[in-house]
Amino acid sequence: MRRRHGARGERGIPWQTGRVRRILGRAARLLAKVLTGWPEKRRHCFRGLRALERGQRFPCGKAPFLKPVDGGPLPSLEGRGAPGGKRGHRLEDTNEFSAGLEPLARAEPNGRTLDEVESLRRVGVIDIGSNSVRFVVFDGAARSPAYFYNEKVLCGLGRSLAETGRLDPDGRRRARAALQRFAILAKDMELTTLTVLGTAALREAADGPDFKEEIAAETGLEMKIISGEEEARLSAQGVLLGWPGAEGLVCDIGGASMELAEVGNNTVGRRASSGLAPFRLLAADPESSVLKRLIKDELERLTSLVGQDPPALYLVGGSWRAFARLDMERRSYPLTVLHEYELSAGAIEKTTRWMSSQDPKRLREITGIAPERMVLLPIAAQILRALVQAFRPRRIFISAYGLREGVLFEHMSEALRQADPLIEACRYLEQAQARLPGFGIRLFRFLLPLFRHVSPERLRLVKAACLLHDVNWRTHPDYRAEACFDTATRANLAGIDHRGRVFLGLALMNRYKTQGVKTLLPPVLKLLSEDDIRQAITLGRAMRFGAMLSIKNGDPPAELRYFPRKKILELILDADRAALFGEVAELRLNTLAKTLGVVPVVRLAARQKSAA
Repeated sequence: MRRRHGARGERGIPWQTGRVRRILGRAARLLAKVLTGWPEKRRHCFRGLRALERGQRFPCGKAPFLKPVDGGPLPSLEGRGAPGGKRGHRLEDTNEFSAGLEPLARAEPNGRTLDEVESLRRVGVIDIGSNSVRFVVFDGAARSPAYFYNEKVLCGLGRSLAETGRLDPDGRRRARAALQRFAILAKDMELTTLTVLGTAALREAADGPDFKEEIAAETGLEMKIISGEEEARLSAQGVLLGWPGAEGLVCDIGGASMELAEVGNNTVGRRASSGLAPFRLLAADPESSVLKRLIKDELERLTSLVGQDPPALYLVGGSWRAFARLDMERRSYPLTVLHEYELSAGAIEKTTRWMSSQDPKRLREITGIAPERMVLLPIAAQILRALVQAFRPRRIFISAYGLREGVLFEHMSEALRQADPLIEACRYLEQAQARLPGFGIRLFRFLLPLFRHVSPERLRLVKAACLLHDVNWRTHPDYRAEACFDTATRANLAGIDHRGRVFLGLALMNRYKTQGVKTLLPPVLKLLSEDDIRQAITLGRAMRFGAMLSIKNGDPPAELRYFPRKKILELILDADRAALFGEVAELRLNTLAKTLGVVPVVRLAARQKSAA
């Protein structure tokens, strides 16, 4: 067998390891066929899962400030729960969320089971908050789920709670109507599980229990009214679902309460709940000294419970997201994706002053913020300013994931929680939309010699790009490059910041188009450095070339060797498939070599001697 290696001392791509994995995989599937009779449904499941390799664990640093505490019980869920253990074993129950869940079965080579994958499809959550009532159904890639359904009604259940101690009458009427609709939709969707949670307004209002019973009688929905600390825990878990490396403090603001929780090492630590929220302070002047003193005193109490100086502050909730959207507008920020948008203390001050000088109607028109949300923003801005001053975080981020995503995280096994949400989402998109599912990982291995010396985070983006390189093939060729950019920058991807989104989008554009790409995106390219832009273009042109050499799953017909010091890019072709290297392939190889600033060299591999 001929050796595949680069220059002396350099290792090549571990093709033989991949071959062993393929042989073992085929043996396992043959055994399953013999034992089970290979029913049609099982066969399709294996076919889909076989194309997915397990994602690398997302790096998560140690959080020295984290002090775990024992969480209180969460009320049990109605309906069939999702498994909580890994590889057919159930974890020890730590709260009522995991109690009674069925053990996993039918373990798969990628570390999860068919039962687990199925149980995480069509997971429904109804979140009855003080300001909004929302129904969400998760589906798709379990670790980075798509929103199969998402509907919100700004009912304002807690609008009059501070004055009357009861639910707002109009809000109650609107919430009943919304829940009646959601109950019918949930039944028609045949959900795997449905969780209905009530938060601050329902746990504090005198008529909260009556409303719960009324909804149960009218709709059959079994509502669980959770404590403030449990709400904080679920919101923090939602941040961890979309941000596996999150380390710092999560702050979730609703209409009638604000929850805080420490996160780090993929766990939730100390938690606290407060009544510091817009509905309770709506009657006050946002600039009054009395209000500022009240906010300051309450935040001092909260700092004594969860500490100060976190590495990062993760903001969860509609008011924070609306504020961030206004900050984007003020800055003329080129990418209006809220998840992982970064704020600063200075920007918060500027946007608060800028917002007070603008016409609210005009702001609603240009940002799409609902009137019910806009009226809460002046108070929310004052809370945010004081929050940053009190806790002194080093960085401030917006998280689009919160309590509802935390419920989904609760259902995941530990093995699934450790998977990379970006890679999982890209694999799911490839499996659902690409012409050749599974080819992306082979393309990544083929191009790996070009990126051996980049950082692990950049290599992760290279892998994601290879998985996505063909998902827009159905788009008209004239618009395919732009569609690729939209896939990377607008899709519901977790575990990737704005700079990474633009890098991924630029690489995918260059996968289909080599001329005029930079001129299409001048504002958004400001998020990248010149080195980022160069690497993204290189990656795109490498994918454009690599995708030409094979359309068959199996051993690659060629190998790349890159010698940057010698300024040589070597392509080694299998002799029996050398005809694949035609005129267009040669042109694309030359373009790639020119981008790298090297000389392309093409040679045929030596034929292996057949056994006697």
